[in-house]
Amino acid sequence: MTTPRVFIIRHGETEWSLNGRHTGTTELPLTSNGEKRILATGQALVGANRLIVPAQLSHIYVSPRRRAQRTLELLGLCCAEKFPWQDERTHTDEEIRTNAKVQVTDDIREWDYGKYEGLTSAQIREQRKKSGEAVWDIWRDGCPGGEYVQSFVSETRTKEIKSTDVGIHYHIRSPKDVTERLDRLIDEIRSKYQKDVIGKQKSEGVSGDVLVVAHGHVLRAFAMRWINQELTNGVSLLLDAGGVGTL
Repeated sequence: MTTPRVFIIRHGETEWSLNGRHTGTTELPLTSNGEKRILATGQALVGANRLIVPAQLSHIYVSPRRRAQRTLELLGLCCAEKFPWQDERTHTDEEIRTNAKVQVTDDIREWDYGKYEGLTSAQIREQRKKSGEAVWDIWRDGCPGGEYVQSFVSETRTKEIKSTDVGIHYHIRSPKDVTERLDRLIDEIRSKYQKDVIGKQKSEGVSGDVLVVAHGHVLRAFAMRWINQELTNGVSLLLDAGGVGTL
């Protein structure tokens, strides 16, 4: 019987992931070692008799960030269509391994860390300690600054804090913002690619497997929402750079 799966893959190592700096909107390339490890992951886990069987993929989602897209390129899936960001396909017809389409979606972009972009957790803790703020918990507090700065609150899910160092009010993107976009993506996966194949015989040539290539925090949040857990409860899943998970 068919039991559709979702594979989640975090992008390969970058200079910032290597030294623990929070990377949201900043575009960074994979390190040389990061590329080598993703190539090795593709060779070990992608193939006809491997964990991820390209021919059984129904759809592929990838973050808009270049580090996630490069990771997808290096996995060796050899899609029938060129990647959305490429001018042409880089493999021959004989090398095609999957007919799954690749979709770039903002719903799986990394958290926008706003004020904390490029900082390590230690630096964030020190910064908050100096300003008299509570110990930071991203799953509870979200990120000050986020996608934009504003001097008023327009929605109940947002809140303001006053930055004493620059004298402006930061808009905080809360865990609820992330929950909403992830739930939207999960609903799409289940309704479009998995609902109609659950329980069918594998001999019917159906699968419903979906691949998601993105980032550390957002994929951990995705896994929590997949099992209907609130992000504010905290997330215990670990997913290192280049890590692979199955849901």
